[in-house]
Amino acid sequence: MTSHKKIVVCGAGGFIGGHLVADLLSRGADDIRAVDIKPLDQWFQCFHKVDNLQLDLMNKEACEEAANGASELYNLAADMGGMGFIESHKARCMLSVLINTHLLMAAHKMGLHRYFYSSSACVYASYRQNRPGAKALQEDDVYPAQPEDGYGWEKLFSERMCRHFTEDFGIPTRIARYHNVYGPHGTYNGGREKAPAAICRKVIEAKLSGKHEIEIWGDGHQTRSFMYIDDCIYGTLRIMQNNNATIPINLGSDEEVSINQLVDTVEDISGVALKRTYRLNGPKGVKCRNCDNTYIKELLGWKPSTSLRTGLEKTYQWIYDEMINM
Repeated sequence: MTSHKKIVVCGAGGFIGGHLVADLLSRGADDIRAVDIKPLDQWFQCFHKVDNLQLDLMNKEACEEAANGASELYNLAADMGGMGFIESHKARCMLSVLINTHLLMAAHKMGLHRYFYSSSACVYASYRQNRPGAKALQEDDVYPAQPEDGYGWEKLFSERMCRHFTEDFGIPTRIARYHNVYGPHGTYNGGREKAPAAICRKVIEAKLSGKHEIEIWGDGHQTRSFMYIDDCIYGTLRIMQNNNATIPINLGSDEEVSINQLVDTVEDISGVALKRTYRLNGPKGVKCRNCDNTYIKELLGWKPSTSLRTGLEKTYQWIYDEMINM
């Protein structure tokens, strides 16, 4: 990591952003600006040796303040959450387009050297994910477009905006399509949590209460792949610095599991067996989604490799400690 260049992390008070700031510091970055809309005491991780700013990045002036003097900018900021949140807050999710729009405008105005945008597997066409056993998603499976309504459309539009700012204004942009990132120091309750954290919390609640029951959204047969946060951060940095990473790139594990198998693993970690109730009308997303890592392996000679079991053990322990110390 080259020191003495200003690096801006937007969304730094969030799960991925907090881990990114921590990793940049560990690599020797010595001029970091961390930006989030939340008050500092609500950030998942906050490092006082960096320039921490509370700004609403939906506003143009705030984005210019964030980008001022920067060399590189990571845009991880968005109003989002797990499937329960994005299915019931489509307009709020789409308003995040203002963040990327104004940050790109600020990047152009300030002459930034490189810009990273965190996209999502929700950009992929839903008709490619509507049956069990569907093939893993490759980068060109986005079009003809039919992304997740609301959140997915915002991500896909913002990808295109990054592309055109590169074409028209020469700003080098990098885009990673994250596939279900999980790990410690993230949301595990309140409605914005994603499946791994939600399942860990539910199993811990069942274990601590002695009421050995769990509710699962859907029939449990829907499949996903889940990427541990360490792989996400390493891949993000590699993509950002690679001169040939000029198209949106999948960043996710290719270890596909059903939600039932996810629950099996967390139960085994916890040492309990739970009675399962299936909420068939609950938010559940597409039937099948997995990450094809052919391109990232060709580009970087690497792919996310942390096993689901290993990542869940660390995530479970962190959530357990948080819950018993509340």
